[in-house]
Amino acid sequence: MKKFLEEFKTFALKGNIVDLAIGMIIGTAFTAIVTALTANFIQPILDLATGAHKGLYSWSEIATFISAFISAVINFVIIAFVLFLLLRVINRLMSIGKKEEVVEVTTKKCPYCKSDIAIDATRCPHCTSEIKE
Repeated sequence: MKKFLEEFKTFALKGNIVDLAIGMIIGTAFTAIVTALTANFIQPILDLATGAHKGLYSWSEIATFISAFISAVINFVIIAFVLFLLLRVINRLMSIGKKEEVVEVTTKKCPYCKSDIAIDATRCPHCTSEIKE
């Protein structure tokens, strides 16, 4: 059972799955902004231009259109911020228990020609200078 849960954790928290889920949520929130923009700004202009709405809009209607759009933008920012915090927590949880890999240095730079040479080399194979380190 422990191996099954470990495999599920690896699958569920894999970068691609988390990125896809976050992309879907952000996309849905952005769709709300586009819908609010078209419903509250573009559609009233089209209604006036085509005669579907007789007369001018009242100030209360305009204020409602603006507040609905601003509300959609604020919702998007809140959702994006919460997802950012959630992703930070997931990344920190994933890094718990991981050991940092120790990289063994196997090369150094020749002080004369700046080529990479073996760490224990006494002569540069490129410029044939003698290395005194």
